Amino acid sequence: MRIENKLNYKYRILILISLVTIVLARPLIATNLEYNVERVEHNFNHPWSSATLPNGDILVTELIGKIKRIDIKTREVIDINGIPNVLFRGQGGLSDIILHPEFERNNIVLISFSYGEKNKNTLKVISAELIRNELINKKIIFEATPYRKSSNHYGARLVFLNDNSLIITSGDGFNYREDAQNLDNHFGKIIRINADGSIPKDNPYINTQNALPEIFSYGHRNQQGIAYDSKNDILYSNEHGPRGGDELNLITAGKNYGWPAITYGIDYNGSIISPFKEKIGMEQPLTYWVPSIAPSDMIFYDGEMFPEFNNNLIISSLVPGEIRKISFDNNALEEEIIFDEIKGRIRSIKSSTNGALVVLSDGPKGEAYIINR
Repeated sequence: MRIENKLNYKYRILILISLVTIVLARPLIATNLEYNVERVEHNFNHPWSSATLPNGDILVTELIGKIKRIDIKTREVIDINGIPNVLFRGQGGLSDIILHPEFERNNIVLISFSYGEKNKNTLKVISAELIRNELINKKIIFEATPYRKSSNHYGARLVFLNDNSLIITSGDGFNYREDAQNLDNHFGKIIRINADGSIPKDNPYINTQNALPEIFSYGHRNQQGIAYDSKNDILYSNEHGPRGGDELNLITAGKNYGWPAITYGIDYNGSIISPFKEKIGMEQPLTYWVPSIAPSDMIFYDGEMFPEFNNNLIISSLVPGEIRKISFDNNALEEEIIFDEIKGRIRSIKSSTNGALVVLSDGPKGEAYIINR
């Protein structure tokens, strides 16, 4: 679907002014939390995500194509071998890592990364066995199509649902945003497959002609946060808007989330992407941010260490660099900034096996923090 801009000059200026001047209230900063923040003494090279092993050790992915293991007892940082070749360019590289739900039996991890060349690349997801400090028996379980010429907006977040099916976020590739409204490609989609790469029989488009059967939802931009409330079987996603219009969405199978036909943002050059903020048949976000906060990662917290966070979403953001707790009290969404002393672009937040939080800051000298009590 191509949105044609037929607005007259005056109308376009009025919309531009209204979008630019919308400012959402800054959330309160939490002041009554008791916690400890420990910085791991190591400079990580563009850290992107983490996963905690059953023994407490922490795996950290680096966008450049490496995985590091933090020994939770000694804090020694160890290289993992057997990493697949990745394309480290633009926003691409080695991205997310999660453990298979039966990791203690099969030692399988799932990894997302960009692959290929400058003008011909894509998002891939593999499964692999982690034996000691090496990945073996690597298998491709998802490859986004078609390949792209850009190196932006890969999405690349992973999460398992209760039925052990795997959710993958696949971004719109930046230059392919119109394809987010079409079901014959992976641009701007949320994907659902089984851990072996097969397709669940109850996917929404499995019997739809000319639609890719692994598509779960569509109309997304660049979804770098995905979180699952396993107790209530609720899936959440956040995504980067353009200039303004970052979104938090409640994800339902088969729904259209609107991009780029509807948006609360404008293009980076100030032009109108779409004059519409809503349309029939397209989902509205739970909330949106203007100006942008650049949401990067997200968890649904259900750990033991911070019971006051239970049943809340926690989002990391890159601009200006904050961690936000989002609660749904009395059917109203409330935001609160937590751990305000951690500065810089916050790339990732994850919950460990005991409920402690692992936070990664962005960049060539990125840092890892462990927050506990």
